[in-house]
Amino acid sequence: MSVVNYLARFFPAQQLADDDDIFQLGFVTSMFALQLVNFVEHEFGLEIETEDMELDNFRTVHNLVALVQRKSPARN
Repeated sequence: MSVVNYLARFFPAQQLADDDDIFQLGFVTSMFALQLVNFVEHEFGLEIETEDMELDNFRTVHNLVALVQRKSPARN
């Protein structure tokens, strides 16, 4: 499942642009932030480390995709 499809499950009435700030739009609670980290780890087989836990990494679709690409074993 893509990042966009995952987010669309939670916000079906909102079509997110790649650079929409999901925190500023009020979509993210602390529980959802944990779910988002869990999704990224399990869906893409990545380990999100403490230094990756910056809000900017999770703020937009674009930033989430960039995080996945940076952490992807194929890229390292």
